[in-house]
Amino acid sequence: MSEHYYTRSPEVKRDRQQIETTLRGYELRFMTDAGVFSKTGVDYGSRVLIEAIDLDRGAQVLDVGCGYGPIGITAAKLASEGHVTMIDINERAIELALENSKRNGVTNVSVLQSDLFERVRDQSFDVIITNPPIRAGKEIVHRIFEEGEKLLRPGGFMWVVIQKKQGAPSALTKLESLFEEVEEVTKDKGYRIFRACK
Repeated sequence: MSEHYYTRSPEVKRDRQQIETTLRGYELRFMTDAGVFSKTGVDYGSRVLIEAIDLDRGAQVLDVGCGYGPIGITAAKLASEGHVTMIDINERAIELALENSKRNGVTNVSVLQSDLFERVRDQSFDVIITNPPIRAGKEIVHRIFEEGEKLLRPGGFMWVVIQKKQGAPSALTKLESLFEEVEEVTKDKGYRIFRACK
């Protein structure tokens, strides 16, 4: 069976490369590697999510399944007076997210290797952002919604990107069962961006 990017310790041979991209007007450089999600460039779903998110400058943000860091690092630039915590199960992704934070001059971040929320259960956040690991299965995606909702402060938001054909309707139903208000903020090439308010 081939390894997935949500493996704790990928064993696939390393293949480091640098990518350059512009997100929200910031020119960013990321090191990527084999064994992490979307290693050849920032995936379209993450881009649509990054373009849609609305953050206060002082927001306390959690990026769930951060990969090598494009969402969390952009969020840290937007919430320049706040703090972004990036979590991922994948050790290689965590190494890269740390390196990429430094490379892009972002200091208001914490990067933690964490199986879902295990390392942040004692914290609370204004905003949770996730491009969930669809291939890990619906159960994991729905756990991210359920457990994430508990870590949000009242009035906080969860931003989610999900492809229509990969379960957007069931994701929407699940979010609506947990949150006061769920809005589809945008859709683009089959990707839906949901913003759920606690």
